Amino acid sequence: MVIARVLVLCALASVLLSGTARADGVSSGADIQVAQTLGTRDLTVILRRMDIAPGPLHVDVVTHTGSAPGTLKLRASTAGTTFSETTVRLDGKPGAHAARLRVDQPGPWELGLDDGTDTASIPFIVPARVIPPWEKATFGGFVAAGVFLVLGLVIAMRVRRPQLALIPAGGMVAALAVAVTGAMLSASTPPPPAPGAALDPTIDNVQDPYANAQMSTVDFSRPPVNLAVHPPNARAGALAQVRLALADGATGRPVDDLLVHDDALIHLVVISPTGRLWHLHPVRVGPGDYRVKFTPPEAGTYAVAAELARRGGGVQLVRSTMTVAAGTDSPAEPVPAGAGKRVVQGNPVDVEVRPGTPTTITARFGKADLQPWLGMLGHLIVVGPITGDHRVGADAAAAPTWAHVHSMIPRSPGMPDKPDETVAAYGPDVPFTYTFAAPGKYRVWLQAERDYTVLTVPMEIEVPPEGAPQ
Repeated sequence: MVIARVLVLCALASVLLSGTARADGVSSGADIQVAQTLGTRDLTVILRRMDIAPGPLHVDVVTHTGSAPGTLKLRASTAGTTFSETTVRLDGKPGAHAARLRVDQPGPWELGLDDGTDTASIPFIVPARVIPPWEKATFGGFVAAGVFLVLGLVIAMRVRRPQLALIPAGGMVAALAVAVTGAMLSASTPPPPAPGAALDPTIDNVQDPYANAQMSTVDFSRPPVNLAVHPPNARAGALAQVRLALADGATGRPVDDLLVHDDALIHLVVISPTGRLWHLHPVRVGPGDYRVKFTPPEAGTYAVAAELARRGGGVQLVRSTMTVAAGTDSPAEPVPAGAGKRVVQGNPVDVEVRPGTPTTITARFGKADLQPWLGMLGHLIVVGPITGDHRVGADAAAAPTWAHVHSMIPRSPGMPDKPDETVAAYGPDVPFTYTFAAPGKYRVWLQAERDYTVLTVPMEIEVPPEGAPQ
């Protein structure tokens, strides 16, 4: 009976210790926000976090001021087969438009967008509930301990030689040791490599990322991409469709491993000959094939820069140029020099520049009603030095400095994820910190969002030889 009591105490210990086991599977993560310049509309597509499949996939399509009304068809597809589709009616009012699709299994998926003229495809991953090896060891150890416990009790009570019960008792102790070790490891062992970020997003990698744990670093020596810009028959004053071809720098094959970086697959900055700026987000239509539309207002050389993140290659900035033929040119407004007050699209803005190393540039928008754009409070783009006001595009394409600086959103208690554009509660100050590396004349653009309108504040800064702007 003493052995039986020992076995019962071990069983109680196993029950108490089982509470320390913690799951450490693949997290479904947070919402995915992807900015898309689809035709003439600037959209933000928000894929709400999904915990399990099969199940509903909630999608919000955020439109901005000036977005035309119409119909947008959404499709969820995997392995080239459409599983579900729905239609979103865009009423012309800026804001979020909700939709719901269905997915039936974990793995790599694509969200298709179709407005009747232009299409886009956004890759995303439906997560799987993955049980880590140490969690399996914990549960398996407790189950084995329970089996040995029952076996030991039977032997102790029914066999004339109760000392034989020590054999299953030893097995139970060993099983408990495995379970407790697994439970302790679960608290300190890192999660598996994330499919899509560290592993190629295949069905096997999503459903069992531990099988490829030895590939957790993938190949972080992937070469940079080569960018080719094709603006066929682009003319001033007319809508131009620009094709971006991304090719692997080593093999020349189309690049199809871009990650969502700062809420976009590609951040495309275009600068005109007189310094007008577009911050666009080309849509993916196929491997290495991205498209974007905009209306160039003047003829000449435009600077084109694409900021992107490649799996295994990190964040990259690739630059090129495009030429726009003469057409219906529109004159550019003069660019304010230095700090001061100005009005941008009916919004008063006061820009303050504090010289120094680094330099602080702050835009004050009057009220605390700014919205996050691309996950940030504001964006600052710095290009230079430049030589002339009518060749800014050509100078920017070859400029030694091309910087993209962020003003971060203050963290809020109880809000682990980044707020989306439906939250208008930030500002009024949008501060940036930047160090100018060389003297000269720079073009600077500050960007922030209010009332679903992206406000762009251009300015010119002269940096003397001492390094502090005047």
